[in-house]
This record gives sequence, C-alpha cells and structure tokens, in this order.
Amino acid sequence: MEAEEERFPRLRQVLLFVLLAHSCAEQEDYRIAEETESGSFVANLAKDIGLGVKELSWRRARIIFNDDKKHFQLNLQTGDLQINEKLDREELCGSTEPCVLQFQVLLEEPLEVYRYKLLLSDINDNSPVFPESEMILKIMENTLPGTVFPLKNAQDLDVGINNIQNYTIYPNSHFHVLTRNSGEGRKYPELVLDKALDREEQTELRLTLLAVDGGVPPKTGTALVLIDVLDINDNAPEFVQPLYRAQIPENSPLGSLIVTVSARDLDTGTNGKVFYSFFYGDEEISRTFALNELTGEIKIITELDFEKIMSYELDIKASDGAGLSGKCTVIIEVVDIYDNTPELTMASLTSSIPENSPETTIALFSIQDRDSGENGRMVCSIQEDVPFTLKPSLENFYKLVTEGALDRESQAEYNITITVSDLGTPRLKTQHNITVTVSDVNDNVPAFSQTTYTLRVRENNSPALHIGTVSATDRDAGANAQVTYSLLPPRDPHLPLASLVSINADNGQLFALRSPGLRGAAGLRGPRGRGRPRLARAEQPGAGARAGAGRQRQRALRAVPAAERLCALHRAGAAGGRGGLPGDQGGGGGRRLGPERLAVVPAAQGHGARAVRRVGAQRRGAHGPAAERARRRQAQAAGAGQGQWRAAAVGQRHAARAAGGRLLAALPAAAGRGGGRGPGRPAHRLPGHRLGVRVVALPVLGAGVRGGAAVQEERGGVGGWLRGARGPLSGPPGGRQRRGDPVPELPVRGVSEKNLGPGNLSS
Repeated sequence: MEAEEERFPRLRQVLLFVLLAHSCAEQEDYRIAEETESGSFVANLAKDIGLGVKELSWRRARIIFNDDKKHFQLNLQTGDLQINEKLDREELCGSTEPCVLQFQVLLEEPLEVYRYKLLLSDINDNSPVFPESEMILKIMENTLPGTVFPLKNAQDLDVGINNIQNYTIYPNSHFHVLTRNSGEGRKYPELVLDKALDREEQTELRLTLLAVDGGVPPKTGTALVLIDVLDINDNAPEFVQPLYRAQIPENSPLGSLIVTVSARDLDTGTNGKVFYSFFYGDEEISRTFALNELTGEIKIITELDFEKIMSYELDIKASDGAGLSGKCTVIIEVVDIYDNTPELTMASLTSSIPENSPETTIALFSIQDRDSGENGRMVCSIQEDVPFTLKPSLENFYKLVTEGALDRESQAEYNITITVSDLGTPRLKTQHNITVTVSDVNDNVPAFSQTTYTLRVRENNSPALHIGTVSATDRDAGANAQVTYSLLPPRDPHLPLASLVSINADNGQLFALRSPGLRGAAGLRGPRGRGRPRLARAEQPGAGARAGAGRQRQRALRAVPAAERLCALHRAGAAGGRGGLPGDQGGGGGRRLGPERLAVVPAAQGHGARAVRRVGAQRRGAHGPAAERARRRQAQAAGAGQGQWRAAAVGQRHAARAAGGRLLAALPAAAGRGGGRGPGRPAHRLPGHRLGVRVVALPVLGAGVRGGAAVQEERGGVGGWLRGARGPLSGPPGGRQRRGDPVPELPVRGVSEKNLGPGNLSS
C-alpha cells in the first residue's frame, strides 16, 4: 500500500503505547535444539493452557506464526505441540542470539489467544571455515620480535560456545598466535613474531593456522599461512585514524559514498603505493559494500534495511607493494528512515453473524510497523457510523467486536474499514476492508395487510367457492419469512367453522365449503357481545415460529323471491279495524289494529307494483274464495286511483314499515300457518304508515317464525335477533292479535335496501 499524507477525521483510536488488555496469563517459553527430527514432541499445550483435549477440537485450536511459516503443528487428538520440520537455527536466526521463534495459539468460541516463545538452541553442526585457504605475509628479516601481524579470521555459523574459541599455528618456532575479540564478539587471530628471521637461513616459511570452536567434540578449520622473508625492512602503511564512524540513511541510492579511508606509506616508489582491501572475507560485508582498492572509498551496492541490520563493522587493510600492511576499523550505522507502512495480519474472521449477537468477536488481527521510534508507533481505528468497536487483546493484537445486537431488517450488511496509521511525519497508513453479513433471526411476527376483512357471500353458492383472500407479510428473510395461513378455532366450540370455510395455507385464499345460510353466517361471527373474533392466523413454519391473527366477517344474503304475489301487511291503521291504503293518512301510534289483506298487482307500463286494499278486509273472519275474489276486485279498483306504489312481491309474508312508509322487511309467515288463509295475523306497529318503496334483502332465516314477524338488525353485515316474549317479536300467545293489545315498536336500522322493479314482480 502506498504511503500518503492526510489529516485524519476524528476516529475512535487506540494507541499502541502500552499493552492494555490480555486474554491470557503469561506463559513459559519452550526450548528445543535445532535439527530436531520432524514430528518431535515439544510440549503439551492442552495441559499448559488448562483445557481438555476434546475442548481443543471443538474450539478449533490452531497455531499462528509471525513469519507465515508453519514450523510447528498442534495434534488435536493429544494436545501435543510437535515439530513440523527440521529447524536450522543458522537459517532462521543467523548470528542472532538467542534465536526466538514466536507463535500464538488461537482458540475460538470464545475467542482467546495465547502467546508463546520457542527458544531454538544451537548445536555444533558447523565447522570453522576460513574465507581463503591461503594467506601470504611478507616480513623483513630485521623485523623485531614481538611485532604483530593481523591474520584473516575464520567464520563459524554456530553461536555461543559452539563458535570459534581460539586459534593456534604450527610449527611455531618463530611465531605464536593471539586470539583477539572484536567489538561484535567475534574472535580473530594475530600472528606474533617470537624470534627474528634470517633470510639467508630460510627465505620462506609455511605455517598452518588452526581455528577451533567450543563444541564437544570441537570442530576445526585450517588455512595455510605463507611467509616471505624480505631482505630490506621498508615502512608499512599506516591509517590516518584507526577507527572511522559513518552514518547512512537506509533509503540511500545504490552507489552512494559512505566514507573514505586513508593510509600513508613513507616509502617511495612501488613500496610506497598503498592498496586497500577488506581485512577478512565476510559474505554479508562483501555483498553490501564495495571498497575501492586505490582510493579507499566505501560505497553501498545493496539496499540497506534498518529493520534487518542496524550497523556494520568493517576491518580495512592497507597494503604496500612490498607486502607490508596496516589495519583500521570502520563502523557504519544505518539510519532508520520512515519508509515502512504499518502491516495488518488477519488471524481470524467471521464474515456472517446472527443479528441477535451483542458483544461478539468478528475478527482478530495483529498489526506491526518495522520502523523505529515514533515512526513505529501505531494507531488503529474504524469508522464511526458502524455498530462495532475495537478492543485490544495481546500486544499489537486487536478484536473487532459488535457493540450490541444488530437488526438485519434495518441493515443486512456492513462494510468496515480498519485503518492502521503510524505517528511518523508524514503519516503512513494501511487500510483493510471487511464485509460483515448479518444473518436473519426469526424476530418478527407476520402482519396482515388489514386488521379486518369483510366478505359477502350469497346463499346457495356452489361448493369450494373462492370468497376472498387474506394477505400477511413477514419482515424476516428466507425461511423465517415464509408465512402459513390457518383458521383459528371459534370461541364457541359448537360453531361448525371447519365445515363452512377453508383457507389455503400457502396463499391465504378463503373458500366456502358449502352454502352457509344464516346460521352459517352467524357461526362465523360468534356470540354477540364478545367482540370481533380472530378467525384467520398467519404463522411461520418450523421451530421458533411466530404468528399473527386477523379478523374476517361473512355475510350470507338472499334476494326476496319475485314469484310470490300476495303480501300480508300489518301496519298502523285507522280506528275500528280499518287500515289505510297507500295515500291514507289515518292510523297512528298505540291504536288496536286488525289484520288487513292487501293484494299485490303486477306493474304496468313501466311503473312499479301497486299494493291495494282488498274487499272485505276491514272485518275479521273474511275468508273463502268469494271473499278472496272481492278483495282482488277492490284492490284493482282502489289501486288505480291511489298512484304508483312499489311493494315487495313476497307472497304471503308479514311486512314491517319504517318512518315514511318505507317497507323494511318482508318476513316469513308464522310457522304452521296457512299461506294467508288463516284468520288475521298479529299486527305490529312501526313508526310511520306508508307502504314502502324499497325491499330489504336480509340475511337468510334458517327456520320458520312462530308467534309473529322477525326482523334482523344488521351491523357491519352480521346482526342479532330482536326477540319477544314468544317468538322473534313480542306478541300475544299463539301469535294472534287481540283487540286491546298494544302494538310494539320495532327499531330497525342499518339494513340494506334493494329496489324491486317490474322485472321482480309477477301478476
């Protein structure tokens, strides 16, 4: 990721200055020798952590390495930590001592992290090696005893006691070797002249230099030292200063000059010419720096990295043409430059989480910055508009945790950006995006689109008639949003709801199983005074199901038949048993009335039917064919002069009228009575006295009426009966009207009306 300079908005930040929280206690370090065979036992992690072996499996324990290399493996069957491959300490750590491999043990459900260190101990598996198998020294024959000649040191990749401990030389009649310690703990040899040389006796000496390490048994390395004895003693080169110090930024371009060393030789000619070289062959030094043998300039030839090597120590040799040499030391310090962006490593990530999961860990990650000082301090943050927070865990480890329960119906997915920035100038940052999906939990009940459904059904309908549809929705998703419909049982267990109506469980369609009739319609409503029953229910299938209820009401309507011609009207009439015909203003409240027969004649010339008074209807007991014919003639004659009045062609029925003479109900005659052939029917007084102009289509009556007329009061499509002392309405015993009996008032309201025209009547 590219470094960029910007001002950050106010974020929730956590500074990595100190370790704020731990998810485990401090653990002991493990130790194992290098080159141990693969599969070897290191420790029993289950025992050290304090968990059972089975718990490691169901908590999905695993090893996390800082360098992304799987050096170890965790046996979940035994809880043992085992070596996954042979470990070479020299390859993993080089000359660094101690050699420490860090790793973490990650446990889930709940999330825990344990941090461990493995100390990889060195074994003596490397012998000392000289960079050159032969070294040549030129020594004047008059050189004084005690003169010291530096030699190139050997290299041993082992560390500690297994590294080089001393040097020896043989045969040693003229020399002995001193073992010196460098500033970095390395040992190098110096050849010391014990006895003066004589070129005339011996012009050349061949010696063997032996490097010995401290292993058991010790390992050695050898090199040949060839000494040329010179006849004349000239001057050896001398450096201007024995120690040079230099600093160079780690981002310096290749070829940059670091420092120039300088040596002088008092001789002239060939013996006074100085050549520079590295005193001993270190591969890392030779790979990183170039030394000009004529000028003494030291330049970089490989990119420097402060995070890998912070300083170098170079030993420089100056030689003249006669083979004499001098030595100096150059210490180069690499300056840390703010060039490393923070790094984020995701250890564990859960991309989907149920919505009812407060304070749940979503992700565990580590951060690091290879820079030093302020450049290596980091700040970790996320945006503020998400219901998540960051919590420190181990050092440089963080957990992304939900702040509370989520609501999938409000937001089903979150895009979280984790920003890690350092405190250098300019600031460098790294961003990591996480997408968290909120999975659904069944936390919403189905809801109907309406709280009440009113359905109208005609009587005598065909079976399985589709009478309506109820609809419910659920805000949940997937299987939690599937809705199943069913009918709630009625509060009255005797109501045959299941035999009247069925519902499609999948789509909410309602069907009438058979003609409901009035009793069926009343059964869907339930007893009066108990409120509106909940008849339909929408619920979710499966465990954790939720249900919602709705109400439905059903009307069964009947159109009054048009085939019947005669109507027995009981109205408020005139005194003396005389009833008024249409247009008559006589009669009024509280009078005793006698029955009156009216004939209903067919409509003519587009006008409605007319109801006229029959002849002989004024006195009681006028029966028989002769009386009937007289009534018909009287009705025809009287009707012609009374105007057009529409009446219900309902045959021999009782009639009830409301204010203004409007016909309110055409009802069945009393059970067991002849079709208008018996004596006069009970007279019931309603407000007003005019013959109605509309006919009411009332809910079907499921039984005959005894003892008088019946009117059903309708409220919202379903009504209740107005009942008298005997029969549906108050009346005298046996249903007969006696002189002097008061006529009750019938309050009728809210009923539907239907015009009856010529097509609804017959002659």
